[in-house]
Amino acid sequence: MEENNIPFESLVNECNIVNTQHPKDAINNIVALSADYDNDSLILIYNYFFDKSDSYEILMFLLQKIDKYRSKSSIPVLIDSLIMKEKLSQRIKDTDNLTRIRINITKVLANTKDSQCVYPLLYCLNSKDENYKVKLSCAEALGKIGDKYAVLPLMNIVEDEEESSVYVKESAVSALGMIGDSKAVDSLVSILESKKGLLDKFTFLKERALEALNKLNFKGDRAFNAVVKSLRDESVRVRINAIEVLMNSEDDRAPKLIKEMLYDSNREVVQNAVTALYNLLGDSILEEIINDENSPDYAKEEAINLKQDLAFEDEGIEENDKE
Repeated sequence: MEENNIPFESLVNECNIVNTQHPKDAINNIVALSADYDNDSLILIYNYFFDKSDSYEILMFLLQKIDKYRSKSSIPVLIDSLIMKEKLSQRIKDTDNLTRIRINITKVLANTKDSQCVYPLLYCLNSKDENYKVKLSCAEALGKIGDKYAVLPLMNIVEDEEESSVYVKESAVSALGMIGDSKAVDSLVSILESKKGLLDKFTFLKERALEALNKLNFKGDRAFNAVVKSLRDESVRVRINAIEVLMNSEDDRAPKLIKEMLYDSNREVVQNAVTALYNLLGDSILEEIINDENSPDYAKEEAINLKQDLAFEDEGIEENDKE
């Protein structure tokens, strides 16, 4: 059915989506439309209703329907509601519900994987007056869309000393890792090199930076040295992430540096170091750790456990082959 043949205003009244005291009944009315309209028409109806309804429940339901079809025709309606917060707030008075709707809009936009969503998401992300939860969701959406146009603006957020929310920075860092552009390496390294301010208090930002670096094919001594420095960080998770980055770095210096982590005071760090060395060097390193009288007990125990697990796996493979 063509758009001109859909009685939008009549449907608004029939479904009772405005000023309703019974949103569940209105939702049932919307569901019933599938008996009379094809999918293309339903998408247009959902888009129209989304721009008209003043019910939180109905709008959240419509977002689910719009996300199901992921039609390009829905994108302008969603972008308008995301950017024109004041306009949407005239219909949704509760500020928490308003924020939830806008967060879910960013998730639906992310699922479209459409590049036309990038600028509006960046607009909200860069707005100093924007709700930080919406900013977090915008950054995540940009990462999912994966458009490299977003890389430089995300880098600016990471490097912006006036950005007061470390959580927004964290989301921007994660998005850079998801996009996977090597231009982001310097911004990520700057987080690891930081010795003052917010970054000292929130080590999980360093964790995200290492996770992002692990997804990038970074080169150069500056990045490598920043990762090495992270091996001495007070955070256990930062040290573990640094081990993983070194393991995947394909740098000849990595095994020696990871071997030093066998002497770490934290058992989990030692366990990850043993696993990383096995992935790099194979069975021989397990024997070396077990037989070296200077190896810490944690390291020997993990090497023995890993060796046993591998033996069980091999036995399982042999049994399957016999069958």
